[in-house]
Amino acid sequence: MSHTVLVAMSGGVDSSVAALLLLEQGYRVVGVTLRLHDSCGSPGAKRCCGLEDTFDAREVARALGIEHRVLEHQEAFRRLVVKPFVEAYARGETPNPCILCNERVKFGTLWEYARELGATWVATGHHARMVHQDGLSRLRRGRDPAKDQSYVLFPLTEQQRGRTLLPVGEWTKEEIRAKARGLGLATADKPESQDICFVGPGGYAEVVERELETFRPGLVRHLDGRPLGTHAGIHRFTVGQRHGLAIPWGEALYVTAIDAEAAEVTVGPREALGVPKFEVGDWIWHVAEGNRPTEAWVQVRYHQPPLRARLVEAGEAVMIEWLDGVRAVTPGQAAVAYLGDTVVGGGWISGRAE
Repeated sequence: MSHTVLVAMSGGVDSSVAALLLLEQGYRVVGVTLRLHDSCGSPGAKRCCGLEDTFDAREVARALGIEHRVLEHQEAFRRLVVKPFVEAYARGETPNPCILCNERVKFGTLWEYARELGATWVATGHHARMVHQDGLSRLRRGRDPAKDQSYVLFPLTEQQRGRTLLPVGEWTKEEIRAKARGLGLATADKPESQDICFVGPGGYAEVVERELETFRPGLVRHLDGRPLGTHAGIHRFTVGQRHGLAIPWGEALYVTAIDAEAAEVTVGPREALGVPKFEVGDWIWHVAEGNRPTEAWVQVRYHQPPLRARLVEAGEAVMIEWLDGVRAVTPGQAAVAYLGDTVVGGGWISGRAE
């Protein structure tokens, strides 16, 4: 009897083709769509996890002849993703809610449901590769470098990696669309959703202000200590930000630090953004203790190329020191370490280290 695989079907072309490929490989495929945010299907909201996407996933499942189920998880999404998102901005951090959603809601929910169904595997349409060999499961970059999503999957535990399939990781985006067109799938030419699903036209600050209701004003200071103006709340700033500062100055200014306790925002020239060393908390290793590298290529933003760095373990944290110059880092974002195209670990940036 073939193994059952639970496929997360978001209503997009990638997860549609993931289900198709697994079906062709002989798996018994069950499609599951998670409804996470009520307003995703409303006018002006971002495409993702809304009613229209649920209908698209159902239509693809019908075309493939597989079972399709819908799970309502709005409350968990709000508690485990939206609330921490708002709290992070209130602390002066810049969160990545898509990683939190993968870690806390999607994979957790899918594995719980997979156990109920007796499914052996969980699969998604992420552009990354999960290589199962010699009893080990390694997360690697996807074949299409422009679409690689291994960065956002770093929180997967060893147990989760061991039962996860990522079938589209060996395909380019155009190959995936061509495959979907060949079978006449409804999602073949559907536009991609790349924004945060619960953030509407008013931007992330609108979400934070709606949830927090009260905001503490404060000062904007230059690196040299001079006050340059005031602000209505630190949640409107992120380290590295240039636009929207509304400060007349002879050169471009960037946010270099945010002090939540003092409600102060510090700005300075671009060269002040670079840090030689920084701390990353809640680190998850993807390799055994004896094989952990002291040097790797570290990526600190979703679409940024990695840089060579030294890794020093410090309890549950890792101290990272750039080896080829300096780069700006933003507290709240993820830092993911690679050897070649393989993820060896990752965690959440706490801030500059001395």
